Amino acid sequence: MSIHKLNMTFTKKDIQYILTIALSALVYAFGIESFVSSGNLFPGGFAGISRLVVMLVERHLGLAIPFGVIYWVMNFTVVLFIWNRIGHKFVLYSILWFSLSSLFSIVINVPIVTQDMLLIAVFGGLINGFAIGLALRSNASSGGTDFIAIDLSVRLKRPTWNYLLGLNAFVLVLAGLAFGWDKALYSIIFQYVSTQVVNTMHQRYKITRVQVITDHADKICEAVFSTVRHGITKIDVEGAFKHQPHTMLLITVNNYQLPEVISCIRKADEHAFMTFNAVEKIIGNYYQKPLE
Repeated sequence: MSIHKLNMTFTKKDIQYILTIALSALVYAFGIESFVSSGNLFPGGFAGISRLVVMLVERHLGLAIPFGVIYWVMNFTVVLFIWNRIGHKFVLYSILWFSLSSLFSIVINVPIVTQDMLLIAVFGGLINGFAIGLALRSNASSGGTDFIAIDLSVRLKRPTWNYLLGLNAFVLVLAGLAFGWDKALYSIIFQYVSTQVVNTMHQRYKITRVQVITDHADKICEAVFSTVRHGITKIDVEGAFKHQPHTMLLITVNNYQLPEVISCIRKADEHAFMTFNAVEKIIGNYYQKPLE
């Protein structure tokens, strides 16, 4: 991994991202210590592997290794392999996230909220998913299998977070064999809830087709082109009721950019009629802004 050639610029938005990443890491550490550890659950990805290692070492060797130490070492090892495959700023933000979450999990002392395993699984999953989703919205991730999911999302141009449930199955089988199947089954609930929260919060790889009916097509096209790098299809149409000519514009954008596109369309033509359809798959040339 070489870091002497980093072509990055930092703005006020990056400061906001860094603060949000710190908050996300704190929330994640709270969830790990207050829910996951108290319920002996196994989160997805490297967090689950780290929990498994910690519990096995403590059981067989009598050593209490902090979760944060194992988690940090595993994540940083992956960074060495993905450094040139994903945006450098994104990777640095991810290093900041899993470094802070590892540190917080070691130093903070939080109370056990509940002993009810179902509540631990559900609310622990909500907190875990919210923390990771918050990190992703701030151009970071928790590293590990998140890097794999993001790399697949870029290549396939669709969300792949649900696929992580399959990747985590092996860890749960080992956990079930070693510590009992009740913990493994509750961990499935935890991981499912967490994955759905992340999938809801992370909009970058969800695609929407915007259909616009307007009398100011050129003005809208100019506004959209100045905002995002996506093509626009223009079709001459006619209203069936008054037989007046209009122009229909078809724009395909990811949901992360959708609010900006809607805003610039409204500014160009406040009377524009818009409809939105989710896109399941794209074949052909579609520009996806790379992670910085």
